[in-house]
Amino acid sequence: MVAGDIEFSDELQTYIDEWSKKEGGLVMMLHRIQNEYGFVSRAAAEKLSLISGIPLARIYGVITFYHFFKTEKPGKHRIAVCMGTACYLKGGQDLLEETRSILSVEPGEVTDDGIFSVDEVRCLGCCGLSPVIMIDDEVYGKLTKEQLPSIIAKYRER
Repeated sequence: MVAGDIEFSDELQTYIDEWSKKEGGLVMMLHRIQNEYGFVSRAAAEKLSLISGIPLARIYGVITFYHFFKTEKPGKHRIAVCMGTACYLKGGQDLLEETRSILSVEPGEVTDDGIFSVDEVRCLGCCGLSPVIMIDDEVYGKLTKEQLPSIIAKYRER
């Protein structure tokens, strides 16, 4: 197994060295890798396996079990459409369908220009603002589908 052409930063390497010795450290290491790169690439998973001694199959078992982890590079702006109970009941599905229509992508996909990726999430923890979407780290609550085009346009211009 070759870990591709990926180099972990010294900080990430130190973090992995520390957490690879701890019970339950795999999830923490994967979070840190995804935080640094935006996703967990095949090369990063292979390198993690080599330096931690954790079998690649176990690493991919965790990556594929938890929907939070991404194996493909996300768009420059990540849109999370909440489909938790409160958001779903107050129009979350309409927001998801409108987002898909505006961007011509399905959840989990990236637009052709690489600007946006869309994810359907279970809860953003903002139930009092439902329905909610989050773009990057900004939450938009009490939305209607009519508000989405102007919100998305703001990010397209950046």
